[in-house]
Amino acid sequence: MVETHVLTFTITKSFSEWAATYDASKPLQKVAGITSLYRGVSKDDPTKVCAVMQAEAGVMEAFIADNAEMIASSGHVLESTVSQVFV
Repeated sequence: MVETHVLTFTITKSFSEWAATYDASKPLQKVAGITSLYRGVSKDDPTKVCAVMQAEAGVMEAFIADNAEMIASSGHVLESTVSQVFV
């Protein structure tokens, strides 16, 4: 079953720096079976980001675990992530 993941989190770099790393990871996301639908920054707080992706159950969690170092290097504060999953 395809799940839609709405992730919100804090970044320590500029949005454009974070987005460059995120966009560069799209080939890895595709191989893992993740479809990126949206990424954006809060209009009120430049350290708050939202990313919306779709993947089969378990894929997103495995991708994050397997790529934690790369994700953290983007400025994404992993422990700040709030994940909501919709089916």
